[in-house]
Amino acid sequence: MSERPFALTNLRLIDPASGWDGPGAVIVTQGVVADVAQGRDLGALSPDVEVIDAGGQLLIPGLVDLRVKTGEPGAETKETLKSAARAAAAGGVTTVVVQPDTNPVIDEASVVDFILRRARDIELVHVYPAGAATKGARGERMAEIGLMREAGCVYVTDADRPIVDSKVFRRVLAYAKSFDVLVAHRPNDPWLSAGAAATEGEFAGRMGLPSVPPAAEKIMLERDLALVELTGARLLVDQVTTAAGLEALARGKARGLPVTATTSINHLSFNEIDIGDYRTFCKLDPPLRSEDDRQAVIEALASGLIDIVVSAHAPAPAEDKRLPYDEAAPGAVGLEVLLPALLALHHDGGLPLLDLLRTVTCRPADLLGLPAGRIAKGAPADLVLVDLNAPVVIDSDKLTSKSKNTPFDGRRLQGQVITTWVDGRAVYRRG
Repeated sequence: MSERPFALTNLRLIDPASGWDGPGAVIVTQGVVADVAQGRDLGALSPDVEVIDAGGQLLIPGLVDLRVKTGEPGAETKETLKSAARAAAAGGVTTVVVQPDTNPVIDEASVVDFILRRARDIELVHVYPAGAATKGARGERMAEIGLMREAGCVYVTDADRPIVDSKVFRRVLAYAKSFDVLVAHRPNDPWLSAGAAATEGEFAGRMGLPSVPPAAEKIMLERDLALVELTGARLLVDQVTTAAGLEALARGKARGLPVTATTSINHLSFNEIDIGDYRTFCKLDPPLRSEDDRQAVIEALASGLIDIVVSAHAPAPAEDKRLPYDEAAPGAVGLEVLLPALLALHHDGGLPLLDLLRTVTCRPADLLGLPAGRIAKGAPADLVLVDLNAPVVIDSDKLTSKSKNTPFDGRRLQGQVITTWVDGRAVYRRG
């Protein structure tokens, strides 16, 4: 925690939880927000309070990213918890949820405890583990969901692997409901998508790439929604990326099902044409979709049908990416580009800042019952000072992540993190 209290003044303060976007100031004491002045003066300050004039820059809550992969344990050459935490801090992400498909898989309480202890030792950003829904994330036998919940996992998922057996998934949902545990699931029919490297259509056909039809997302999502209706469990739909999937999601929400949906910053920012001349940094899972799908996802985000945006941070070293397109590993690092890429939807598309920032702050925090994602009296002082209009050119070689695989390489964006605080400690300052 910061030893000396400090006050941030002369701010444009945005707090999506309260709906405030305007002038403000904040006092931080002992790691928490001691006072928030929205459109008013802080009043007389104690002499021991350090006053920092922000020069009118933007202050937002620290971002909460629900989908982050690391290589630790088991594949530390891709990314360690420490390198991921450093990348998160540089990107203004103060809370991350790491995925369970490590080696060993996070499918029992002891591995959950390992992740939490490592995060405490690193002392950078808040790190929470997601537990595997099934043993080994193999989709066959249910994992010890209750014990992992007690140990500190925040939801359960098999990450990129869909649970194909409907009876197993029904059991997972029913058991999770008894502990009020959130279940995340990727909507993807594995038979239709087996071996696919692109989305089915004219472009994939012209490129000669094995492909998956958008219906693969819709088919699995329809099944998942039916099982949610049967069990009453809470479901987090892990990355909706197609118009077909959005239609199914809209019907499920209209029926009042307890469903929340995410999409990735990649699918908001790119379409299948960005693959270009077999650019493997654009090979993702789910694959990039058509421009019509991308626009449908943006509209769903604007309307609130999609609730949360994730980085889908998935590090892969160069040797796994510099291969023929259909052999290259899927995935992209995203912790450091999440914020400026999201802000592009405001700068270029006119989406309101409050609405955009809500998808990466209070909304994911509230879903997991965390006190993060807001600038309020008594809340953790997880804060990000941002130069909203500063130009940013993404240079993959300069990323903090251990792996450099980003489709944003060379893209011009706006919005640069100046300082990131976690529990009142400055964990990143722009050099």
